[in-house]
Amino acid sequence: MTRQHTTPDGLVIVDKPSGFTSHDVVAKMRGIARTRRVGHAGTLDPMATGVLVLGVERATKLLGHLALTEKEYLGTIRLGQTTVTDDAEGEVTGSTDASRVTRDAIDAGIAKLTGEIMQVPSKVSAIKINGVRSYKRARDGEDFDIPARPVTVSSFTVYDVRDAVAADGTPVLDLVVSVVCSSGTYIRALARDLGADLGVGGHLTVLRRTRVGPYKLDSARTLDQLQEELTVMPVAEAAAAAFRRWDVDERRARLLTNGVRLEMPEEYAGAGPVAVFAPDGRFLALVEEQRGKAKSLAVFG
Repeated sequence: MTRQHTTPDGLVIVDKPSGFTSHDVVAKMRGIARTRRVGHAGTLDPMATGVLVLGVERATKLLGHLALTEKEYLGTIRLGQTTVTDDAEGEVTGSTDASRVTRDAIDAGIAKLTGEIMQVPSKVSAIKINGVRSYKRARDGEDFDIPARPVTVSSFTVYDVRDAVAADGTPVLDLVVSVVCSSGTYIRALARDLGADLGVGGHLTVLRRTRVGPYKLDSARTLDQLQEELTVMPVAEAAAAAFRRWDVDERRARLLTNGVRLEMPEEYAGAGPVAVFAPDGRFLALVEEQRGKAKSLAVFG
């Protein structure tokens, strides 16, 4: 990663603090980077901490494609209580003694929530229903349903099961878990559904995102660290890390930057976005194979 003191052009991997919305982090970064052109690749709930990928200047063109990559989380699920929001931010709506729930039952419940599943997002999520955010409908007291959506939970692992007592005196269980999942998966919905399956209710109390695609927590910086020294991953490096790479010769590089649709090698068929690089290492474009030709998704060269 390179460090720059002028207006940067690349990705910034932020370790988001709890209590900040993703928009709050973008607003803060606009001040740090001294540019309005800042965006994020997928939101993170205010309660959650960890990896939030921001794009600055031209790198904002990559964000929509980065948002679709796999994500990894560490969290704590409390069995024995349900909340309005399916996490610790919301009012408790029910309490049930969870002390008799066995590890075998927990593992069986988690198995049902692993793989390709249908998930109903939380009602206080940012999902749009007929153009209106779900959380706004919920806040306005509307009665509505969110349709289930297909998501993929590649891995759902319990590291520890801890006996605890909730504030209202209910015996509960706190599960320390890790989840690897597709974009659009709600971890608090997993907590809610696991608790419902076990008959005691559940919600998420802690969530930390440790990875978005290839970008991990060890390369993330806190807002305070970024205020001290802005650390930027150049667009070319970011693209090479996140997408398959296609190196072209000088002639093809010239044709591509002039808007000509190049023939793509068969190996890239169905590969999704592909990063194209010139012989001198310049990142030229993000393209996608369409009928054997390279369709430009975003041009940089």
